[in-house]
Amino acid sequence: MKRNPLIVTGAAAAVALGAGVAATVALSGTESTVELDQQSVVAVDGQSALDGGIVAGRIQSKYHPLPWVGRHLDAVDCPGALKATKGVSMTCAAEADGRSIKIPVTVDRVQGTSVTWSFER
Repeated sequence: MKRNPLIVTGAAAAVALGAGVAATVALSGTESTVELDQQSVVAVDGQSALDGGIVAGRIQSKYHPLPWVGRHLDAVDCPGALKATKGVSMTCAAEADGRSIKIPVTVDRVQGTSVTWSFER
C-alpha cells in the first residue's frame, strides 16, 4: 500500500500542533496551589496568609511562560500577604513593556493546609 506523502505530512503537523496546544495550556495556567508551611505562611489579623513575596514570584514565573502567552514582567509587587480565605482578593502591581499594570489575585479554595489562588492575565 502506497501512502500519500501529503497526508503523512499533514498528520505529523496535526500531532505537533496538538502537542504545542497541550504545552501552552499546561504552562500558561493562572491558578496556583501552595502548601501553607513555615516558609510560606504568615499571620494577618490572627489568620493564616500566604506571604506576598511568594505570590509575586509565582505570578512573575507564570505570567509569561511562553513567548506567545502573556507579556514579560520586569517586576511584580504585591501589597502584602494573601489571606487563606476563599474569595479574598488583592491587586498586585507589575512593570511590563515599560508600563505599570495591575494584576488581580483571588483565593479560589482553601483545603487543609493548602491555598489555591489565581490571577488575571
